Amino acid sequence: MLPADVNIGPMTMDDIPGVLEVEERSFTVPWKKDAFVFELLHNKVAYYLVAKAADKVVAYGGMWLLVDEAHVTNIAVHPERRKEGIGEALMLGLMARAKEYGADSMTLEVRKSNWSARKLYEKLGFVVLGCRRGYYSETKEDALIMWKFGL
Repeated sequence: MLPADVNIGPMTMDDIPGVLEVEERSFTVPWKKDAFVFELLHNKVAYYLVAKAADKVVAYGGMWLLVDEAHVTNIAVHPERRKEGIGEALMLGLMARAKEYGADSMTLEVRKSNWSARKLYEKLGFVVLGCRRGYYSETKEDALIMWKFGL
């Protein structure tokens, strides 16, 4: 259940500074501002959500809608707001939007060592169907490829 102080809605250009803060606190190689600007203004298959508490971005997630499947590009929750159900709510929002747009499956990559994320994705019905060896450039860690069918 989403915390009472958190609201989820579409990401806007005004959200980018807050998204960057969450991104930098969450990833060793964070996306840069230009990447999010491109996603919002120029990538016609991109869709992004933000979670806010008191007008402050506490989490975000995005995907690309590609014909009948959705590819999660990234999802992150500020370290101070993890384990509150925000990440799950974002994923459910992305899954609902993907289904609205005609997708019947969703895929994502997750670090092999990211047990909390893997547990969430499994709870939502994702299964591991592959592995990208050395996918994460900074650590050479493998990424598990997870899929959910039947959105």
